[in-house]
Amino acid sequence: MLVLRSLLFNVAFYVATAVCLLLPLPVYFFLPQGFAMWVVSTWGKVILWLLRVIVGTRYEVRGLDNVPAGGILVASKHQSAWETFALVPLFPDPTFVIKSQLKWIPVWGQYTIKAGMIHVDRKAGTAALRYITGRAKHELAKGRQIVIFPEGTRRAPGAPPDYQGGVAHLYRALGVPVLPVALNSGLYWPRRKFMRYPGTIIVEFLPPLPPGLPSRTFLDQLTTAIETASDRLLLEAGRSVPAPPLAEEAAARISALSA
Repeated sequence: MLVLRSLLFNVAFYVATAVCLLLPLPVYFFLPQGFAMWVVSTWGKVILWLLRVIVGTRYEVRGLDNVPAGGILVASKHQSAWETFALVPLFPDPTFVIKSQLKWIPVWGQYTIKAGMIHVDRKAGTAALRYITGRAKHELAKGRQIVIFPEGTRRAPGAPPDYQGGVAHLYRALGVPVLPVALNSGLYWPRRKFMRYPGTIIVEFLPPLPPGLPSRTFLDQLTTAIETASDRLLLEAGRSVPAPPLAEEAAARISALSA
């Protein structure tokens, strides 16, 4: 039954994506940025609804009182494709730092351009950092929330952290609070897997880190905050009913935390 539900959801995901993104195309070039973001946010809400109805995967948001008003830098754990769309409706006007290859995806990539997402060429080195900084300052001046995945790519639940220096560079350059985000999405929507699992994905907004910390201190505090909370959410999911199946890394991490 779970295989069938996963199949139905994956089919529904692509159908809903096509409908949500293709319907506004006749007026695409006339859309303001705000409307493009509304389309993307609506698409995210539709996918979350389908995931709940078909698979039985819900989500819970904690720590909303920790979210500062206005323009901020958001540093989120990245375990799954889930947070790339599910975080969008949780902020007033977010923009994501994403890899440049995504803008070449037909239709969807054009929405990322229209919505003002920040595309980064990971092979461009320091030039990429200068570009990200300039774009982030421009979007921040509009009061937008800059969302970055500080590990750069998806990491399986329980995998050792691999935080990159780009988030520290942005932190220094922007001079705004940083909102750490922990989650356990990879347990229910595993990376590079067909299966989707029922249960409750938890997103937790942690207390923001103030601007002005030394770079090394900032990165250490950010890593500790996100990883400690993500470990707690991993343990919580492992004890839930129904508990998601645990990959080797997740099971090993739970065993180490429980020792």
